[in-house]
Amino acid sequence: MVKFIKGNEAVVVGALYAGCKVYFGYPITPASEIAHAAATWFPAAGRTYLQAECETSSAYMVMGAGACGVPAMTATSGPGMSLMQEALSFLAGAEVPSVVVNIMRAGPGLGNVYPEQADYNQAVKSGGHGNYKCFVLAPGSVQEMCDLTIRAFEIAFKYRNPVIVLADGLLGQMMESIRLPEKELEIPNTASWAVHGTAETRPNLIKSIFLDAEAQEKYNQELDTKYRSMQVDADAEIDRCDDAEIVLVAYGSSSRMVKTAVDELRAAGKKVGMFRPKTLFPFPTEQLIETIKGKRTIVVEMSNGQFADDVQLQLAKNGVNQKVDLINRMGGVVITVDEIVKGIA
Repeated sequence: MVKFIKGNEAVVVGALYAGCKVYFGYPITPASEIAHAAATWFPAAGRTYLQAECETSSAYMVMGAGACGVPAMTATSGPGMSLMQEALSFLAGAEVPSVVVNIMRAGPGLGNVYPEQADYNQAVKSGGHGNYKCFVLAPGSVQEMCDLTIRAFEIAFKYRNPVIVLADGLLGQMMESIRLPEKELEIPNTASWAVHGTAETRPNLIKSIFLDAEAQEKYNQELDTKYRSMQVDADAEIDRCDDAEIVLVAYGSSSRMVKTAVDELRAAGKKVGMFRPKTLFPFPTEQLIETIKGKRTIVVEMSNGQFADDVQLQLAKNGVNQKVDLINRMGGVVITVDEIVKGIA
């Protein structure tokens, strides 16, 4: 079945097919349609929608549900995501599966409600305290807003970890046709670790505190091992890079303009391709190096080079000495195809 919907609404469709039982909502532009759609569709599907009093409480409600093994999620934007950072640190530290969607808007502070990609560092580098990582997925279409939300729940329960679906106001507000999934995701049995209120799960303990420093260090080392293991789920789209002399690297909504720019540049006889990470953490480093090594590399993003810095870092960490150029806009100004094409010259 095909449905014509907004990207924000596709998130809710994906959540329902992922088996999400509870949505904790607090609307904020440009993510509000997620809460609005969930408020209608979750009860209609026999699930629960609960209006939270603020973004902070919605994130901790997700933690409470997740600790009981119940698939739950929330969504927000801008300052709302900033308010959730403490909860994300707790979710990672207590190894509670959870999903948070961030429909990025311009900042810092209140900024404005237009699309930007400046929350990259907050998501990928972890905005809360401590040595933790969130798994970060970056959809590039309305279809992927649905599909990667489903993937987010799968990953969250596979690793018992918070997952961020990182999109922006452009993807959230645009409308495209999506093909609905054929079946609902099966959530694994959680009795081995979750608190179900049963005799079987009575010994289970959800915590992130170790009063002994060496025990806390050992736990951090175990978490680090888990984060490294996530590399097997790194993913990227590679488009027309086999013969490319120039590779444009972009994620999310910026990749849509890049794809059209590649079409135009190819039509003009220039050998240009695109590399698009679908996972920002773990970063698809091996695929990136194989694709761009020895080729002119230009990052396209709607922020101040946060993503470009990470691309450069991934290369440097693996001994690749290669310059990375940048084409960018900020403040909610959407980068255009013409700007990308002109930036190639």
